[in-house]
Amino acid sequence: MTWDALLDDGPHTIGRWITDRATQSPTRIAIDDRGVTIDYGTLAGRAVTLAEGLRAAGYGPGHRIATVTGNSTDQVVVFFACALAGVALVPLSWRLTPRELSDVLTRCEPALVLVEDEYATLAGEALRTVGSVPRVAALGTAGIEASVPAASLPASARHVHDDDPLLVIYTSGSEAAPKGVVLTHANCFWTNLALARALPLTHDDVVLAMLPQFHIAAWNCQPLLAWWVGATVVLERSFQPSRALQLITERGVTAMMGVPTQYALLADDRAWPSADLSRLRLAVVGGATIPSALQAEWTGRGVALTQGYGLTEAAPNVLYLPAEEGARHPGAVGRPYPHVSVCVVDPESGLPLDGDATGELWVRGPSVFAGYLGDPDATARALAGDWLRTGDLVHRDGDGVLRIVDRLKDIYISGGENVAPAEVELALTLHPLIRAAAVVGMPDDVWGERGVAFVVREPGAVLSADEVLAHARRNLAAFKVPVRVEFVAELPRSTIEKLARSRLREWASRSTEGSDHERTR
Repeated sequence: MTWDALLDDGPHTIGRWITDRATQSPTRIAIDDRGVTIDYGTLAGRAVTLAEGLRAAGYGPGHRIATVTGNSTDQVVVFFACALAGVALVPLSWRLTPRELSDVLTRCEPALVLVEDEYATLAGEALRTVGSVPRVAALGTAGIEASVPAASLPASARHVHDDDPLLVIYTSGSEAAPKGVVLTHANCFWTNLALARALPLTHDDVVLAMLPQFHIAAWNCQPLLAWWVGATVVLERSFQPSRALQLITERGVTAMMGVPTQYALLADDRAWPSADLSRLRLAVVGGATIPSALQAEWTGRGVALTQGYGLTEAAPNVLYLPAEEGARHPGAVGRPYPHVSVCVVDPESGLPLDGDATGELWVRGPSVFAGYLGDPDATARALAGDWLRTGDLVHRDGDGVLRIVDRLKDIYISGGENVAPAEVELALTLHPLIRAAAVVGMPDDVWGERGVAFVVREPGAVLSADEVLAHARRNLAAFKVPVRVEFVAELPRSTIEKLARSRLREWASRSTEGSDHERTR
């Protein structure tokens, strides 16, 4: 069977998005990569040529190709080529250490690893300790697109199926070893269809993409939908607030997605007052709940932020709160996307809760992942029938709007009472001299567990641990008050700005029993 036959007669899976769009609007700009643009015709041509090369070299369904690269047009070419050839793309984090990267490479067993020059040293060190070394090539027109090394074990040629893996995205590993989340063509189709119905893009949109492409949001939160409808994606390698504001102004950005930290840094930048945000109509927030003050700051500039909630295992879109509803439901993350079902479940009994209720959020729908790569036990723990157990404790109000309360595994039990760190953290940050706070539960001989608070002071503030604890006692029940306070210069974050509680637990376990301890990490 020839490649042309596979392309012409096969199912219309994700790879067809780019070839169909190129047929309809070949000269429209698909990507603006640091000022270098590529139109849909050229992007599709490169992807199809590479897909043909991959097939000819023996790569196909059942294979995985890993990349170690920053955001780039070259990686987008590889993504669509893999989609057309039925190969799963595994975009790996360049933020990992060589040991961490080696561990992930060992477990994902790629047939081929593509490396950008900038990360050749990192990848080389990691590959030296991989048991079975895969084929390795460079990205780009002078690398893999010029010559594809032959596959060690050729795949059989067949059509690409909806349930074939499209992406394997590794979780951040903030709580445990990273797990490879397998997302199929169907998963990604349905999550983008839901996004198109809830927060649509058109071919006239200009999307700013600034999240690293080893996260699912960098694909399924606007960029893939943009390429489906023929919009332009302004692709950034890293987040720099002043440059992002410049791009919003100069490129006429109409849509973007980011985490609260990024929106806060944009609003704090000296270019913020003069930035032209007049064309920005859709700004989506994910990764955490947007603070009310930050929402007000953006609304004051004429841009109401749209809160979202998701997780990699759901590809990732689960909940969203339209911007116009933000004021009526402060701190909420919204209702389900189209084609997504949710259930609030009692964590103890596993029974669904009706109406106004607090419990674990379960998710069901065609965008829910196919499982963890090579880890059936972890997959079984994550699923209850066809429901995905998110591990997030949520509250659903009488209007059916959901708010994240905390991570279930972050909750600790003190004297028989459940303590949600998020509740304690909110109370601590009510203090005018506290910029940020995080709380973790640590073993206690008497109470079972007690909270340790990590506090970031406002710049120049003079604040003692005793003052923090006194403030906590005024705002919290006694069992919720932390037993110890540590001051830190900043809170540790994962690669997408989520709080790295596992690192805080390490710090707490190594600390002395003195209550007023200073850290400068």
